[in-house]
Amino acid sequence: MNITVITTSWSATQGVLLVDDRRFECTLGRSGMIMPSDKKEGDGKTPVGTFPLRQLIYRADRAQKPVTGLPVEILTPETGWCEDPSHPGYNQKITLPHPSVHDRMTRKDRLYDYVVVIGYNDAPVVPGKGSAIFMHLAHPDFTPTAGCVGLRPADMLEVLKCCDKDSRIDIRLPV
Repeated sequence: MNITVITTSWSATQGVLLVDDRRFECTLGRSGMIMPSDKKEGDGKTPVGTFPLRQLIYRADRAQKPVTGLPVEILTPETGWCEDPSHPGYNQKITLPHPSVHDRMTRKDRLYDYVVVIGYNDAPVVPGKGSAIFMHLAHPDFTPTAGCVGLRPADMLEVLKCCDKDSRIDIRLPV
């Protein structure tokens, strides 16, 4: 299944996620969109391009296992994501505690109750080209992300039903 995210401009922080004939509003990076060749760690931009969906990680302590064909893993308090370009584990899932700059995946808010790992900058990993690009839950007030794709909870569950191990996400501007 291919998922398409379309936005209106390079500076847009919202877009539309399309699956078959269904449309879901989504949030994007606080600084808009960027080509992967120009992406930098911490720039707040969502990379444009087509990327595989690697897996779903979810909070079993707060949410039920959703219906999906993606590989599924339970998120634990020890789950983190390395955001330190100087560390060998950069842009990879790590076990906490960890000495690097990292994202704690068990957040107090609900944004990471469902996290789909987008295969951006992971084959191979290029230090400094951006990390932790996910499809996750949107902020309740639908404000922008740090560079990810955010969906409302009910929309995320519908999109997950359509995903399998071969699913890809195509993030782009209209032609």
